[in-house]
Amino acid sequence: MSERFVLNETSYFGRGSRSELANEIKSRGFKKVLLVTDEALINCGVAGKVTDILSKAKIPFKVYSDIKPNPTVKNVLDGLKVCKTAKADVIVAVGGGSVIDTAKGISIIMTNPERSDVVSLNGLSNTTNKGMPLIALPTTHGTAAEVTINYVITDETKQVKMVCVDPHDIPVLAIVDSELMETLPKSTAAATGLDALTHAVEGYITKGHNTMADMFHMRAIELIFENLSKAVNEKDPKAIENMALAQYIAGMGFSNVGLGIVHSMAHQLGAIYDTPHGVANAILLPTVMRFNGVVCADRFREILCHIGRPDARNLNDQDVINTFVWMIQELSKSVGVTQTVKDTGCREEDIEMLAEKAMQDPCKPGNPREVTKEDFIKLYKEAM
Repeated sequence: MSERFVLNETSYFGRGSRSELANEIKSRGFKKVLLVTDEALINCGVAGKVTDILSKAKIPFKVYSDIKPNPTVKNVLDGLKVCKTAKADVIVAVGGGSVIDTAKGISIIMTNPERSDVVSLNGLSNTTNKGMPLIALPTTHGTAAEVTINYVITDETKQVKMVCVDPHDIPVLAIVDSELMETLPKSTAAATGLDALTHAVEGYITKGHNTMADMFHMRAIELIFENLSKAVNEKDPKAIENMALAQYIAGMGFSNVGLGIVHSMAHQLGAIYDTPHGVANAILLPTVMRFNGVVCADRFREILCHIGRPDARNLNDQDVINTFVWMIQELSKSVGVTQTVKDTGCREEDIEMLAEKAMQDPCKPGNPREVTKEDFIKLYKEAM
């Protein structure tokens, strides 16, 4: 059986690597940029670190920044209008997953206009053409949207997050400049870092895992446990750079092997209550890992041996599960993430509806343990 593995074409890493942007744009023959970002990044000056480079190089650009934390179909369509009006030939996305996902949606529809309803892009996509060239500069160390073939858009009409999976959306260039991440608010840095951990852990235990993806996921897990607390609490530049690398490495893995039901459940919290994706993942990760441990304690044991618990080799399965869940909880607490599902605005009477939606989520089939609607109900209640 063959296994497909898709990676982006070119990436730059390191503090200040955004300096490569102008040369890359010019060498590729692009003439006009649509710069996709959000208002918060404009207001705090992070987007300016990139627009300054474009201005200095005399590269014309138009800014689109009307994007929600959980981007919507409308955000994509509005950005599409700006792109067409600007007559841009390349998109530069400066932001976290919300910004880059919106840019991916714009990119795909620009070259596949028959999909301009956006909602038809949900799931495993069969678009015909590679998206309009996209260059991604992530400003959070969590989503890895700059290296994945996935993007998530909220259909507000149906109150559901669409997980669009399409190799045609992958950026032609990623510039992972950790200096763009150094001014992240503590809460955002913590949530996005735990998002990266969720990607790495779910990718490592998913049904589709393979040797190459395992290599990426394990190294990402190691880097996150070693660096997240320092990156969040001390704003240590080296730790932030390591987190930038960790989330990218995790993206290389999970983009190719899929995720699990932490994401199935988190997507519903984002769609219904507008919960930031990283926070939703962080809330649910310990509860779901305890549930999944029944079928993947050996995978947890391997992880523990790589993150400072070599004694896990001698522990029974239940002790391995308990130890791994405890370590996740302690890492979350160390960066100030202690919320529960109840803190998102979820009410007991909402849980059955959330479970029904989670059953339809495209991440569900990758979970290592089979899950029913009743399981989802129980898991949401436990996470309350």
